[in-house]
Amino acid sequence: MARTPDPRTAPPIRWGILGAGGIASVFASGVTQHTRAQLVAVGSRNRDRAERFATAHGIPTTHVGYRELVEDPQVDAVYVATPHSEHREHALLAIRAGKHVLVEKAFTRNEAEAREVFDAARAAGVFVMEAMWTRFLPHVDALHQVIDAGEIGEIVNLSADHGQFMAFDPASRLYDPNLAGGALLDLGVYPVAFAHDFLGVPDSVTAVGTLTDTGVDGQISMVLSYGRRTLATLATTLWAKTPTIATISGTEGFISVAGDFYGPTSFRVQRRDGRIWEFDQPGPKGLQFEAAEVARRVAEGVLESPRMTWQGTLDVMRTMDTIRSQVGVVYPGE
Repeated sequence: MARTPDPRTAPPIRWGILGAGGIASVFASGVTQHTRAQLVAVGSRNRDRAERFATAHGIPTTHVGYRELVEDPQVDAVYVATPHSEHREHALLAIRAGKHVLVEKAFTRNEAEAREVFDAARAAGVFVMEAMWTRFLPHVDALHQVIDAGEIGEIVNLSADHGQFMAFDPASRLYDPNLAGGALLDLGVYPVAFAHDFLGVPDSVTAVGTLTDTGVDGQISMVLSYGRRTLATLATTLWAKTPTIATISGTEGFISVAGDFYGPTSFRVQRRDGRIWEFDQPGPKGLQFEAAEVARRVAEGVLESPRMTWQGTLDVMRTMDTIRSQVGVVYPGE
């Protein structure tokens, strides 16, 4: 069943890290420990932060500011790991410098910004991909194999949740509308993208939510409708650590995906005929799989990944735009 290639078999590529925060550190560890790629430079607006990051991950070059990073001739590809509000600007900066780009999810604040980035990448002839690392994990590939083989029949319901307890802090990026904060773009993007991966673009979207005192979404429940009888029921919150599990139920059985469903994990298949079996291949964090995908596609000379296409990102962004409009979240400048 295992079809996911070992990230160590991907061609070498030289990465520049744009932004030196927590997710960038996880990405850097995945690249250095599990791929043949090199981390050659890191850029941050804060010199001390850049130097600490470089020391922690054995990166030889630091840049204060992002223009110097994207223009560094050592760098083949740039990983954008800044707040959502800056993804468009920083992706365009790297594209204009002729660099391939991996942009942290959520890709941008909205569909219009995402389209602008992809249009620029097409014109420049560079590879761009959203860093939706879940798409490239072994258990997700195995899930598709099980479903494609008809093991659970026609999908009738998909459910997934992602909540983390984040204490209220108006200065935190998660609560700051100027930084495109809120539960949906940071956490809810996982269940939304998961539903899109297995069910496609919904026919309709219904969402209810509660806003924080700063005006971003603190909690949202969503229902995505597909055809005559298939629904995806999704939830996200900043106010509680939820199980972060997923269930895919069909006419012939169901699949229970253990938490965290969006990271390397296991799942259990239970059919109506009584047959039960499990897939259990959890591994390290998993960001090395998306990094390896970038390296392979860049080596092929293509501009997008067939597994995380530009249209796929646009579709997810459009769904989240609809959700935000229904719960009343608008970011400054939109």
